[in-house]
Amino acid sequence: MNIRVQYFALFREERGCSMEQLDTEAGTPAELYAELKAAHGFRLEAEQIRVAVGSAYVDMSHPLQDGDTLTLIPPVSGG
Repeated sequence: MNIRVQYFALFREERGCSMEQLDTEAGTPAELYAELKAAHGFRLEAEQIRVAVGSAYVDMSHPLQDGDTLTLIPPVSGG
């Protein structure tokens, strides 16, 4: 299936882009993140991040569908 991935903050820096289209067999955000982490060396563990599909936050077991936009959101700190 084809998924658009948006990267925010730390992910954008580590990946070197803010968005990309991917062909994947991953069925959930957890599976997709595991693929991305292995491919790009992301430092954060899945339990540390938030994900959204479309404009809604979802958990890591949410089923992905062809054409979804998945956003990876690292922990934020303020000051």
